[in-house]
Amino acid sequence: MFKKDLDLEKRWGKLLLGLADLVGKKPSDLNGVLFLIGVQELGQGNKTFSKEQKQDLMHIAICKVLSYAGFYELDYIDQDGWPHWKLIKKLPHFDILEQEKLLKIQVLEYFEKEFDIEIQ
Repeated sequence: MFKKDLDLEKRWGKLLLGLADLVGKKPSDLNGVLFLIGVQELGQGNKTFSKEQKQDLMHIAICKVLSYAGFYELDYIDQDGWPHWKLIKKLPHFDILEQEKLLKIQVLEYFEKEFDIEIQ
C-alpha cells in the first residue's frame, strides 16, 4: 500500500470516529457515511425511509460529493424537497477499489467544505 493510500485510510478512520461522536454510532462503511450525507442533504431530519428512499439518499450523497470534482451539478429540487442532479462530466471507468477510493476522497472533501473542518 502506498503512503498516499495509508494517509487516506488514516483520515477516513478519523472521520468515522468523528461521526460516531456526532451521531452516537460509528458508520460501518462507506455506504453508511453516504446514507448520512444523503439525509443531511435532503434536510428533512431523521425519519424512517423506505428501501427505495434509502437508495435515493445514497444517490443524492454520491452526486453531492462528486459535484466537488465537477461530475454533477444540482439540477432542481422537486415538490417534496428531494434534490435532483445531472451529470455534467463523464465519470472515469474505475474498478471497484478505485471507485471507493474516489468516493472516500470526495466524502472527506465534503465534510471539510460543508462543515469547515480539517481531517488530518
